[in-house]
Formats: sequence, structure tokens, C-alpha cells
Amino acid sequence: MKKKALLGLVTVAGLSLTLAACGNGDSKDSSNGSSDKATDTANFKVKTSNDKEAMKDGTLEIAEVTDTAFTGIFSDAFSEMALDSTYFAPANEPLFYYDKDLKIKDGGAAKIKFDEDAKTATITLNDKLKWSDGKDVTADDLIFPYEVIANKDYTGVRYDSTMKNVVGIEDYHDGKSDSISGIKKVNDKEIVISYKEFSPSILQGGGGVLSYAMPKHAFDGIAVKDMAASDPVRKNPITFGPYYISKITTGESVEFLPNEYYYGDKPKLSKLTMKSIPTSSAVASMKSKEFDIYDGMPNSEYTSWKDLDGYELLGQQELAYNYIGFKLGKWDADKGENVMDPNAKMADKSLRQAIGYAVDNAAIAEKLYNGLQTEANSLVVPGFASLYDKDLAGYKQDVDKAKKLLDDAGYKDVDGDGLREDKDGKKLTINFAFRDGGTTAKSLSEYYIQAWKEVGLNVELATGRLIEVNSFYDKLQADDPGIDMYQAGWSTGYDPNQAGLYGKDAQFNFTRFVSDENTKLLDEMSSKDALDTDKAAKIYKDWQEYANEEAFVIPTTYSYLVTPVSERVTGYDITRDLDYNTYTTLGVTEAK
Repeated sequence: MKKKALLGLVTVAGLSLTLAACGNGDSKDSSNGSSDKATDTANFKVKTSNDKEAMKDGTLEIAEVTDTAFTGIFSDAFSEMALDSTYFAPANEPLFYYDKDLKIKDGGAAKIKFDEDAKTATITLNDKLKWSDGKDVTADDLIFPYEVIANKDYTGVRYDSTMKNVVGIEDYHDGKSDSISGIKKVNDKEIVISYKEFSPSILQGGGGVLSYAMPKHAFDGIAVKDMAASDPVRKNPITFGPYYISKITTGESVEFLPNEYYYGDKPKLSKLTMKSIPTSSAVASMKSKEFDIYDGMPNSEYTSWKDLDGYELLGQQELAYNYIGFKLGKWDADKGENVMDPNAKMADKSLRQAIGYAVDNAAIAEKLYNGLQTEANSLVVPGFASLYDKDLAGYKQDVDKAKKLLDDAGYKDVDGDGLREDKDGKKLTINFAFRDGGTTAKSLSEYYIQAWKEVGLNVELATGRLIEVNSFYDKLQADDPGIDMYQAGWSTGYDPNQAGLYGKDAQFNFTRFVSDENTKLLDEMSSKDALDTDKAAKIYKDWQEYANEEAFVIPTTYSYLVTPVSERVTGYDITRDLDYNTYTTLGVTEAK
């Protein structure tokens, strides 16, 4: 299945942990049903082996295993949750296909031509491309999302340095121009976009070129400030993928029917349904064969479902990571940028580093996820092989080092209660926000808190409990003063550039960390120099080392997504560099 080129939020389900399991480093000691035999992730398939012809008028049901309700924002310009993107995928085909390096290539809904010297990208729509209401997809629909995102009343988070690289877009945003001068309409099917700098991100999926169009006619008469809550986003989105959304049960399920106007091969199914089921009932559901595909099965319970009859397993490492982040400032809406607070509770990097060294992420990954997670060392994921620094040490557990960092920084136990006071000798309580995921998430949060207590830090759950996922991210974005640090995750999309997550003007930069050196390194990632493979590797290595030292975010684990698929399913492929839409080949070969 083609992954969305979207910087979304990972909502990790099924976090299962006991304190005993992660309190020691003995990898042979297992708990919670884990096996002491490492999973051979190299043997995972990426495509179904059933090669029979799909039956006519077949129906298929996909279970989304999650303890979080999707928000139902079906628009790439406004969506911020990966779960929403997942529920949108059968209808929401990207404009482009991607190669093995996740760079844009020709084919599909649109072709693209780059001119590095002229700093332009020319996009030409497929002549057959129509919206699901039968209207042609036009050049105006390509330009429209840029105008929406750059509008001063835009309520989303995508007006950042990447967008500002388009010539004239800042004048449009500031009301100095009625149009974006750097986007020219050649004819009804073609546009040319001019950039200030030809950044490497322009070549990547989800980078400098938006990988989607928006049906301008559907939003006629709707103010930009009202679009996120409008019917074309929430109730009846118009798309050009192989299916269209025929029914939405808010937070629970989405039904898809074939799009009669689809430009490509006719989809094989007469109906496709995606439905949320809780992690607690997922294994029982698999045993009962309720669904054809189970997306998001908990890795922690892998041994209880990996050998169930009637399914084969597809799997690959995700372009995603989990992390611990620290609140270091606030978002200044008037300036459109993050502002550091030198007096923030977590401002001392020695404190942040000690928090990183106190935790045994290797034990969490190995014991509790059956080898389907690995200890993370960098904020650049291994999927970007030429840029990922595999030699970066990261934050491996070192309790003695954590204690020394705290001692040297002045965090001492003044009153002898076993817990450290702050540098002024006052009580230090760190408020830790953690996403709700049932009993398993509770266990993991308890392990973290215990690990930090062992180095003398008093950490308590913000609000006194786990926080519902959507509310959790609302609090992070709003810079809730009751949160000092938090555990979260990122789905990185297809562009390795870090400016969209950690830049000065990135609203997704929830830590609000800003420094001249960070800005300099991020600017280098976006420079023409980074088009050179060797120079890019050096730039990314320097930034990874800097981010590791500053510890504004500490990566904890990378994970494999393993998807059980019914043996009656055919034509399903999770490879990222496909040159077709896998939903068009997805089908079933038996009625039940």
C-alpha cells in the first residue's frame, strides 16, 4: 500500500510492559507472552502470495486496530493524524509515484519535470483524470491547496519554510498580492512552480511539491477559516482515487465504493470497508476471521497472533519513530514562529540527557515487542539509508552517567528523601504527558516513571492520568503549561528534511526548540549543496549529532508494521515504490 507523504502523528497501539521485564538487561528473560527467539524480520513478505484471479463483486473489510477514534479530517491540507490519512487512503491517491529512494517519478495522476537551473517544477495532469463527482481535475485544483495553505486565515500547520520557498507565496500570505506569482497556469492541465532555492526536498515525496490537488469547486463559498470543519472535508470529500467515500460513521468506520470516473484500471472490489476495533479484542477477532486485513496489530502480542490459521503476514520497517520530547518554549502565533523560554523547567540539556540515559529502550524493544521494535539512535530513520547515521551512539541506558549528569548540573537530593531538588534547592516535579492506550500504555508509562525515579527524578503523569490521544495532541499544540515533557511519535513521510518538524517556523515543532545552529543546519538541508549525495550525508550527519547532543527530543524506538492478511486476499502490496495504486489490484478470490 502506498504510504501517505504526510507528516503525521503515530498513535502506537498495544504498548505492553511490565516493570520487571525492563528493569534488567537480560534479553533471555521474557514476559507478557514474548518469545526468547528473535523474530526474523528479513523474511517478511511485502505482497500477498495468492495469485488467483479476483472474483467479481467481492467485498473486503479492513480492521484498523486502535484505541483512538479517527478525527475524520479527510483533507491533506488539514489532516494532522496518521490515522485519518489511513482511513482516507483508498480514495485519496497521490499525484505521483515514487522510486526506491522515495523520490517523485513520472506516472499515475500527474507527470512532473524538474529544472534545477531555472528552479522550477512543471506538473502536467493526466488527461483522463476526473474527480469522483465527474468533473475534470484541472490546473486550478493544483494551485488551490497552495492558496489555501498560504491564506492568512488557514487553520492548519503546513505553512512553513518549505511552503515559503515558493516564489511570491509570502506576499500572498501577507495580503500584498492577490495571487502567488511563483505559480503559473500554463493551460487547464499544466502549471509551473518557481522556487527561491531548488531544495532537495522538491524531489522527494511530500517535500517541496504538494503531492495532492484540492477540488476547488467543492469549496466554493466556504471561507478558508471554515474549511477544516466543512462538508467537503468531514462528510463528503471529493477525490480522484479508485474508490470514493460513500459512508462515514464518525470515529468508527468508513465505507468505500468504486469510483466510476477513476482514470486507471477499474478496482476489483464492489465495496471496501475500514473499521476501528480495540486492541483488546483484536486477537479474538482474528481467530473468528471477522476481517480480511488487520492493520496496526500490537507488536507486544505478536506471539499470540502470528501463527493463526487463514492469514499470511506482510511486514516492513516503518518510516516512523517514537520519542520523548521536552517543552522548551511556546508558539508565537503573531510572529509565526517558535520562541524558546530560557527559564523552562527542562531548559538544562544535562537534565534532558540524564532522562535519556535512565531508560532502557533496547529492553523495551526486544522483550516486549518480540524483535518488532528496535532501539532508536537518531531522528533520521533507517529507511533513509544514505542519510541515516547508524554509528550515532544515541541514548543507551547508562544509569551512572545519568546520575553524574544530574549531580554536575546541580540537581541534588537536598532533604534526603531520595528525590532531587532543582538547582535552587526547591522541590522538582516533572509533569510527563503520555498517550492513552489502555493497560499496556499504562504499564509503559509506569516503567518510565520508575526508571527516572531510580536516578532521583520525581516524574508524575500530567493531569494525573493517561491522556486521550486527540486531546493529548491538542495540549501539545497549545503548549499546555501543565506539560514539561511527553512521549509521542512521528510518521516521517517520504522527505528526510527535518525543517518541517524541528524548524523555527514549524508548528509541528512541539518542543519549541530554537537555536542559531539548528536553523543553520536545517537551512543547509534545504540548500542546493544538499543535492549532492556526499554533501547531503555530511549535512545530515552533523544535524543528527547536534540533535543528539542538545536532546530536545530523544528517539526511543523504531518499529516494524506487521499486517495479517487473509489468504483469500489477492493483489495487496505494501511496497513503497509501486508504479500503480495497490487498491486497484486489491481483491478477494473466495466469497467468505
